[in-house]
Amino acid sequence: MSKAGIGSAVAALVLAAGLTGCGSEDGGGKGGDAQARPGATPPARAVQDAYRRTVAADTAKIEVTSKVVAVGQAVTAHGSGVAGLKDGTSRVTLTSRGATVEQRVVDGVVYQKPSGGKHASVPGGKAWAKIDLKRLAARGAAGRSQVSDPAEPVRYLRNVGSEDVTRVGTQTLDGTRTTHYRVSVPLSALSSGNAAQERELREQLGKATLPVDLWLDARGRLRQESVRLTLRPLAHRTPGRGDTPVTSTTVLRFSDFGTDARVSAPPARDTADVTDRVARTGAAGT
Repeated sequence: MSKAGIGSAVAALVLAAGLTGCGSEDGGGKGGDAQARPGATPPARAVQDAYRRTVAADTAKIEVTSKVVAVGQAVTAHGSGVAGLKDGTSRVTLTSRGATVEQRVVDGVVYQKPSGGKHASVPGGKAWAKIDLKRLAARGAAGRSQVSDPAEPVRYLRNVGSEDVTRVGTQTLDGTRTTHYRVSVPLSALSSGNAAQERELREQLGKATLPVDLWLDARGRLRQESVRLTLRPLAHRTPGRGDTPVTSTTVLRFSDFGTDARVSAPPARDTADVTDRVARTGAAGT
């Protein structure tokens, strides 16, 4: 994989991380959440409740680290910023191989601005690339299976079964005591009933579930999520590359719940829509 190809893979993964972390449904109240004890609660129940309890926090600081390995080459990316946990907005600055990208997510649209102002990868000499996630999803599996979201399983936590969750133990993260759970998320949940997409995911992963590790704090809120994937390229999409797997590890952390997380979209005059290009190639252009 070329440097540009690996860079695009990282961009696609982090596109991810939100960075709609917990989605925009079921805000819930804060009432009795302060007394939640995930370690003393049945594992499946603790994980199911984590969705509501995390969203109820409203906002948080976020940190994401991604590593992609392909053809013996590895590239890492690190980002930090803020997120609105109820409406899915976020602002994060991502750094990889000395290059920096500012990313914003507003109303289901991703905006990415490479460092140095105008960039050759953004059409029309604009500063920001625009990716409409709703339009991307409407394009079907061709777009969604390639521009995937490692954080996406979070929105399905409410429906996990007892057989899908294992309590691993306890761990202190940044001074906060957490309980570690391992969850097997069915691909059928990720594909939202799209049989064709589920088949493609199964072909790429070689299994029917996606393993996700979660760490919950004493109030039952998500503090860390880790997803490790090994994806095999689809032969009909990447002829001759079917034996070249791509391994990615993404870790997403939440802290400072309730922080100021106001995010606005950049001016329309400064953006170029690359949604169709991403749907065709399966990677962000930045």
